[in-house]
Amino acid sequence: MTKDIFVTKPSLPPLSDFIPYLEKIWANGILTNGGPFHTELERRLCDYLGVPFISLFNNGTIALVTALQALAGDGEVITTPFSFVATAHAVLWNGQTPVFVDVEPDSLNLDPAKVEAAITPRTTAILPVHCYGNPARVQELAAIARRHGLKLIYDASHAFGVNDATGSVLNHGDLSTLSLHATKVFNTFEGGAIISHSAEMKDRIDKLKNFGHDGEVSVVATGINGKMSELNSAVGLAQLGHIDGYLARRAEIATLYRAGIDGIAGLDYLSPALGGTRPNHAYFPILVQPDYPISRDELFRKMKAQGVHPRRYFYPLITEFEMYRRLPSASAVNLPVARVMADRVLCLPIYPDLTDGDVARVLDLLRAG
Repeated sequence: MTKDIFVTKPSLPPLSDFIPYLEKIWANGILTNGGPFHTELERRLCDYLGVPFISLFNNGTIALVTALQALAGDGEVITTPFSFVATAHAVLWNGQTPVFVDVEPDSLNLDPAKVEAAITPRTTAILPVHCYGNPARVQELAAIARRHGLKLIYDASHAFGVNDATGSVLNHGDLSTLSLHATKVFNTFEGGAIISHSAEMKDRIDKLKNFGHDGEVSVVATGINGKMSELNSAVGLAQLGHIDGYLARRAEIATLYRAGIDGIAGLDYLSPALGGTRPNHAYFPILVQPDYPISRDELFRKMKAQGVHPRRYFYPLITEFEMYRRLPSASAVNLPVARVMADRVLCLPIYPDLTDGDVARVLDLLRAG
């Protein structure tokens, strides 16, 4: 029987790597609230990622909500319609107004020119996404934020381990957030993080993720329970010894896909150069062009019928959902590139356990059209 192939599969360390952590948790009885494994994972992730300060969270959405709470204030936050809905939801959770602008066709990241044109007196922050792990135009966005006195917060959920010419892309902006969900390149089953640039900001973030507590009897902010548990931290520590191997295998799979797709008329992929100096191959999106024999949705259904399950990341656009579609910035005429790309994009399976034979099977389905 032919196995099903899904767009992603959690990377799991050997169970033998995790058991010693589990035994220590049971022995010391510390389950959460900034325990020893939580502290160790923060330190080791700073070293691995090349970032100054990191605060671990129970998931990436709460991390993003907290980052916006820490910096954005009331008003409008300029962001992308081409992302997972959590990006915009975090804005709404803070009582802010998302303002959507179009993306660039080559990277599917925010178009800086459209960002600047959308700034109003109510704008307080810019919230770009490093879509699929491909770095946004960080220099241009930083210049816009400086000119207009805006905060710049990156949703870097896809960008674990990604470097550009200056080092980690997580060091750009005022804050960057990560998702460490099971589907991500590096996971703690469920988890997230905020990268900050000063001890003072890390202290503020750490208070906000713990109900706003400042010591045992003082509460200084309307925080939330965003703490990562010791079990999730232990998963992350066990993963760290394998992450370079995971990334190397993803790179091999991406190379196989590109070589195969180069010979298929009507299919394109994003340029590998978009991934910076160290990409992570978090996703492998293809674009189904009008000259391909069948539509993107027909291809999607055909592949699923054969046991291969790609995903239409990101379709529909965030602006198509009920809570956003009435916003003026959600108008279709405002987002021509994003709308076209949402109808063409298809993310192929990519994860370390995917075999060369699995890749060949996916490519055969694409060739068959």
